[in-house]
Formats: sequence, C-alpha cells, structure tokens
Amino acid sequence: MPAEPGDLATEHYFSERPSSRSAPRTLRFLYRGEVLHFEVDRGVFASHGVDPGTALLIGCLEPRPTDRILDLGCGWGAIGAAAARAAPQGQVLLTDVNRRAVLLARSNLRRNRIANAEARIGSMFEPAAGNAFDLIATNPPYHIGRPAILALLEAVPAHLRPDGYLLMVGKGSQGIRFYQAWLEERWPDGVEVVDRGSGYRVLKARPRPRALQR
Repeated sequence: MPAEPGDLATEHYFSERPSSRSAPRTLRFLYRGEVLHFEVDRGVFASHGVDPGTALLIGCLEPRPTDRILDLGCGWGAIGAAAARAAPQGQVLLTDVNRRAVLLARSNLRRNRIANAEARIGSMFEPAAGNAFDLIATNPPYHIGRPAILALLEAVPAHLRPDGYLLMVGKGSQGIRFYQAWLEERWPDGVEVVDRGSGYRVLKARPRPRALQR
C-alpha cells in the first residue's frame, strides 16, 4: 500500500510534531495481574501495540516500591505505566520529544487511574532537569543515530541517584552489542544482560560499583 503524505514512511516517530493523520486505536495488556488499557496512534512508536523489545524490558522491571523512575522516550506510555504499578509508593516521570506521544501518555495514565506518574514533553533529559532517579528505563529511538545515543548514555550518570541504574533494551540490528561494550568499558563490573529474546537483549547498567554506592 503506498504511503500517504505524513505517514511513518515519510517521518520519524521521534518528530516533535508528527504530521501523520491521526488514527487512534485502543489496546490492552496484562501486567502483574491487572489489565492496563491504552490508546495508541499513528506518528508514535509502536502504534500497533507493544513491540517485543518494550515487552521484554517491562518484564525486567523490578523496582522497589518507593523508587523514582524515569521512562525516557516514553511513546504512548507502556513502560511508564507498568513502572508506576510496580512502584506504587514511588514516582514515575515519562518524557518524549513527540508531542502526540506525550498527550497519549498523559491520557493513558488517566485511563488507568495512575496517580503516581506524569508525562512531560522535551528532548532527552531536558524535562527531567534537576531530578535524579533510582531507575532510568528506555527503549531509545535508535534511528537518531549512534552519536545521539552515546550522548544519551553519557548523560545517564548525572541523572541517577548513587545506587541507581539503567535498563536499556535493543536488538542486534540496532547496535545493542556495541552499546553494551561501550558501557562495559566505562562502567566496569556494572553491566549485565538480564534478559534476551527475539534478537533483543535488556541491559542493566550501574555507573558506580556497589562498593562505592554508600
């Protein structure tokens, strides 16, 4: 089927203002015994449902109940909503440069009656300025290019609490092994693969050795 002007074939889901004609649809998935309901739309990442990488990352979420969590590049909010349910006494911040995505994320938080989370519009860590987190979870927009992804990773330590860590998912074709090696070189003994499947792997990375976290 030929692409229409403004379709995903001619723009990226990390565009600030997607020009794709809106075509919302609803979906749901089961998380920790609860059915979560979402609205998704064109011009936003994973507009047809939870992608395999995101699903794999969500399965690895094991925050403490009071953790502060950042869902970086939240899309329509699947990771952030799950994180808020997993840390009911904590606080979750969802961020994305895509305005349509953030509006959907806000609506989806309300739809699921999630009060301990909020969604903000902005690039990379800009919406999280002045905040530090116990966990940063991301399925980053790999199409922005390797230099931008490395800049993101370089900024992570400044936004983590002393015992905080990064959860990052990607697949081989997105260069996840390269990013794993990059992290291992800079964060010795702080990187592990916590799950893998369908060509994806989830990295758990701590910039500070545990012995230095106290």
